[in-house]
Amino acid sequence: MKAKLEKLEKIIGYRFKDEKLFIQALTHSSYAYEVKKKDSSDNEVLEFLGDSVLGFILVDFLCSTFPELSEGGLSKLKSAAASTKTLFDFARKIKLEKSIFLGKGEIKSGGQKKERILAGTFEALVAAIYLDGGIEAARNFLFTHLDSLFKKVDVVKFTINNYKSALQEHLQKANFPAPLYKTVTTKGPDHKKRFVVEVFSQNKKLAKANGSSKKEAEQKAAQKAIKNFLGKKLKPLTANTILIKENMIESYSFGSSFP
Repeated sequence: MKAKLEKLEKIIGYRFKDEKLFIQALTHSSYAYEVKKKDSSDNEVLEFLGDSVLGFILVDFLCSTFPELSEGGLSKLKSAAASTKTLFDFARKIKLEKSIFLGKGEIKSGGQKKERILAGTFEALVAAIYLDGGIEAARNFLFTHLDSLFKKVDVVKFTINNYKSALQEHLQKANFPAPLYKTVTTKGPDHKKRFVVEVFSQNKKLAKANGSSKKEAEQKAAQKAIKNFLGKKLKPLTANTILIKENMIESYSFGSSFP
């Protein structure tokens, strides 16, 4: 057990002062029930606390990273970032499945691979770090994951549902003519045809893309054009320089988790 704990501490970059707290964070209720020791507590209460600690730190991170977004936009982004799928991915990244204490029955049913168990244990670990080292220790642990996560997220893809409408709105706000889509060519047999589409504004080609239908190709071209437009006309599109304005963010739908 000692070696397992030390290995996880090395991965997460935090050394616990209270080892019992650390073990509790990793103890699933199925294991605590089987062991039935007086000092064996499961991680359910820590998971509950961790949800709140994670929420606080996440809101702080989002507000400082995306100052342009409205309360509604931030709320939607928070929900996606704190989803079971995202926390499961965080847990897998630190190999948390190798450190969880599970009951024999839960192990047989593949508990180490269950999203709900790994996500909950991650929240419990956040709470344990908070109780053991304070809010800054928990913040430092989470910021590494959050920063890495948002660097990988295609923010345009995440925030926008209809790329053609979004592109038109971007162009209009910048006093550019409405986009025009032109089918350049089609490729492949009838049952597997690919359409190649280019999108223009003010006689300037913004992007080119292909798809299995004209509609798909046009959406993909618009998506590329948005990236090109933001990147060349404004600033490089990064998590720290999103230029989607508050009145736009509310018109587009967020997914429940990251793509």
